[in-house]
Amino acid sequence: MAKQSEKAASFNKNFKARTNRQHSLSFATCVHCGTCNDSCHYYLATGDPKMTPAAKMDKIRKIYKAQNDWLGKILPSWVGGGEIKSDNELEELKDIVFGSCTGCRRCTINCPFGVDTAILVGLARSCLVDEGVAPEGVLHVMKDQWEIGNQMGITPEEYIDTLEWIEEELQDELEDPEYKVPIDKKGADFVYVINPREIKYDPRPLQAAFKIFYIAGLNWTMGSVGWDNTNFGLFSGKADLGGHMGNLAYNHAKKLGVKQMVISECGHGLRSTKWEAPNWGKANPLPFEIISLLEVMVDLINSGKIILDPSRNQYPVTYHDPCNLSRSSGMTEEPRFCLKRSCIDFREMTPNRTDSYCCTGGGGAMSMTEYTPRRLEVAKLKADQIKETGAAICATACHNCVDGLSDLIKKYDLRYEYEDGKSKLVEVPNVCELVANAIVIPKEIRKTEKEIRDAVKGRTILVIDDEPDFVVFLQTLLEDSGFKVLKAGDGNTGLSIAKSKRPDLITLDISMPGKSGVQVYRELRSDDATGSIPVFIITGEVDFRQLMYQKTVQAPEGFLNKPIDKDLFLMTVNKILEKTIRNKHAN
Repeated sequence: MAKQSEKAASFNKNFKARTNRQHSLSFATCVHCGTCNDSCHYYLATGDPKMTPAAKMDKIRKIYKAQNDWLGKILPSWVGGGEIKSDNELEELKDIVFGSCTGCRRCTINCPFGVDTAILVGLARSCLVDEGVAPEGVLHVMKDQWEIGNQMGITPEEYIDTLEWIEEELQDELEDPEYKVPIDKKGADFVYVINPREIKYDPRPLQAAFKIFYIAGLNWTMGSVGWDNTNFGLFSGKADLGGHMGNLAYNHAKKLGVKQMVISECGHGLRSTKWEAPNWGKANPLPFEIISLLEVMVDLINSGKIILDPSRNQYPVTYHDPCNLSRSSGMTEEPRFCLKRSCIDFREMTPNRTDSYCCTGGGGAMSMTEYTPRRLEVAKLKADQIKETGAAICATACHNCVDGLSDLIKKYDLRYEYEDGKSKLVEVPNVCELVANAIVIPKEIRKTEKEIRDAVKGRTILVIDDEPDFVVFLQTLLEDSGFKVLKAGDGNTGLSIAKSKRPDLITLDISMPGKSGVQVYRELRSDDATGSIPVFIITGEVDFRQLMYQKTVQAPEGFLNKPIDKDLFLMTVNKILEKTIRNKHAN
């Protein structure tokens, strides 16, 4: 029997020590039914049976069988077991777990038994990393996170210089020479933590987010330390690094006394910061809430703190679901809500949401240059998805995805033909960039108010609400502004008037006796006579988001909580009607 190499022996020892109950369940549960085959983009793109998830995991499972299966301990060959023997075997395993799997978990959601391939890959990765058997890019980034506190080795001076540059740009754009990016502001409502890519290579998403915060009048801050939300503890399987990066952010947030930590658009950044790192770093319970920038933007749009003009994003837009946002964080509808409010033409890829294909940049793959050719080969699936939409813009909510998508768009020359006859490669912005581009700056509202009012003057609005005093309030407000008003005190009456009178806009309460606003809304949308009438939800109902995130029914055109701000109400009415008029002319 060949003697184990020193590295192999150390790997096997760590593998046994780190195998836990969760790993054992996934190792033992797989029955090789093949259901996962059509879930893996590596297999679908290559057709290579060795690329099926079960086949790849068998290379790891054999170690588990040799160490934990009762028969495998005695006669490992009988059960397909066997520990790693040589350095060459370690290199082969490295190729599988780093070069042939992004940990996207698409196979897991399609597995009838819930075998979690990603955690098995993470186990193997952690043991390989300890032996220095890992892509050089991964090892380098881990070193920077340990020693410098961010994955790109950005110095404090570089960080501050970039923030000051963005500050100057926004002073010009917002025409506010007093604008400042707050840093280490104690008592702020939230601290914003970001992906270092936004500092090092592309500050546009940062500038977009800062613009949104400014116009919404939010009380926020950047931190001077702990600002990196990326976490190679997740990509390397190393919980100690994961806890270190999490605690850098948590400890500084505690020092600032914030109520929330807002994560920029980064799939694994949200997952690792919100769910994984508190456990890795033994930081629970945290004295603040952790949320995504996407959730902030949804609330700002709903509350009317930002007004969007979708005509500013006139070209067709599709959306790529980041794996760690959709499959591991359950965040699929928030980005769509933002995009549908900020763009004229939104188009879905197929498949989408939790069934979307990986951009091929997940699992830290963007740092593994030795696997770039393979990564781009299997990216053909995602390229075909994007191409089929005919979109000019493929938005996403993750910086790894931005880079992964940009690479494959160049590789497969995905272009959009513009009206002037010129073609350009499909653009890949973050969601916040499109939202910021669509924002109507307050001074612009004043400039265009008369034009909007003239365009919608005399339009008919149906008010459906069971509170007579509120109906009178809206009627007076609307009629004083030049609108014609129809009234309904209950859902059935409202539906009848909507079908017979075909108003230009309907304001709808949610909580009403008899037929609720939710039922009314769904009937309006399902009827050809009323399906295209814009609906503005105005309600005191706290949980009205069941209408926000509709997969089969178009989302309402506006939301506002009671009590309402009359100026904001009228401006939103104007903007909804203006958009409706513009779309009719375009068709």
